[in-house]
Amino acid sequence: MRVITIANQKGGVGKTTTAINLATALAAIGKRVLLVDLDPQGNASTGLGVEKDERDVSSYDVLTERANVAEAAIATVVPELYLVPSTLDLLGLEMEISGAERRAYRLRDALLRHAETENAFDFVLMDCPPSLNLLTINAMAAADSVLVPLQCEFFALEGLSQLLQTVEEVRNSLNPSLDLHGIVLTMFDGRNNLAAQVVRDVRSFMGDSVYETVIPRNVRVSEAPSFGKPAILYDMKCPGSQAYIALASEVIQREKRLVAA
Repeated sequence: MRVITIANQKGGVGKTTTAINLATALAAIGKRVLLVDLDPQGNASTGLGVEKDERDVSSYDVLTERANVAEAAIATVVPELYLVPSTLDLLGLEMEISGAERRAYRLRDALLRHAETENAFDFVLMDCPPSLNLLTINAMAAADSVLVPLQCEFFALEGLSQLLQTVEEVRNSLNPSLDLHGIVLTMFDGRNNLAAQVVRDVRSFMGDSVYETVIPRNVRVSEAPSFGKPAILYDMKCPGSQAYIALASEVIQREKRLVAA
């Protein structure tokens, strides 16, 4: 079971859209996938068509050890894609478990226990809140690697350096085996000279860490969450959906190299 955390402390970079559609694309090629929604806003849950009154057991219950992963995971509209939904209860989690033992490993322990069952997943993806708090730390402590969505905008590299520093700190203190899976450039507008310059700068700065696939700005991708569907189900032929399918292929190839290493 491979665990990938999708994180960026900045909001509005396409993090949740990437989590939903990458998870969908991996499920579509035959992988059994779990998406864990760790954002109190619950956008990943809504984007997969799971209404608030359907979230009886959530990631909050897993993190407070009131439920295990199997009890929290629910089937989605996508075959072989399951979701541990989010609720607003997560807002109080940090205060609730701040003094608890192994508070940074709550999610890791829960996933390790689930990995030993007959219902283990091929991939677990975690959608983090747009902040570097205990929820994000739990996700990084539990992960094999971190995937970073990065918007093609002026301040992209500034935010990236802060996130990479956090990854390094988690590696040094909590999870020595944590890798940077890769950086995916999102919301690319080919008509914008600045966006093209950002792509060049990030590739120059980060080299092979940047995925070849670039996610374009796409109206159909933006519309899909309001219908409770991933873009790949809403309109598989649109440029955004095709980009996420290509990204899933890249993720699989990188996974093979990471596991081999």
